[in-house]
Amino acid sequence: MPAIQSSRSTTPILPDLLRPGLQLVFCGTAPSRASAAAKAYYAHPGNAFWRALFEAGITPCQLAPAEYPQLLTLNIGLTDLAKQHSGVDAELPKHAFDVAALHEKIKRYRPDLLAFTSKNAARAVLGSRIDFGLQTQAIASTRVFVLTSPSGQARRSWNIAVWRALAAQLHPSGSPSLR
Repeated sequence: MPAIQSSRSTTPILPDLLRPGLQLVFCGTAPSRASAAAKAYYAHPGNAFWRALFEAGITPCQLAPAEYPQLLTLNIGLTDLAKQHSGVDAELPKHAFDVAALHEKIKRYRPDLLAFTSKNAARAVLGSRIDFGLQTQAIASTRVFVLTSPSGQARRSWNIAVWRALAAQLHPSGSPSLR
């Protein structure tokens, strides 16, 4: 199936969840069809994002996709590279990723960490060979981290240990806390 495109090309399928002073921003490639339909990030039942946040110790409880705005209370934000398209990566048109817009958002909001929820998203932005974990590259003063994809389609590369390594960057004491 082709990627779904918003009927209004300037309206994002999912709004960014961003503000100044965030500790962490997650960036995916594009919302899935399920996320677009639910108007919520990582809403496909096979996606492990919300479970991984809790199991890794990034959040103190497991949130449901519709509760995504609550991440702001934990100093966590959300965005995607493709704001006007939805679907799996292979279905997205080449022009769907707006790397320049992501750079501007990160420079404007200056989170401590930017975590890509897939190598595809990270590769599109960093433009180089990358490994999972903390990167040597930064965007302005923001450190960059690459996670294994929580998508059900990426199960062969799934590794909760990478998510726990991100949690260790955020919570050196070992427990999620408000800033």
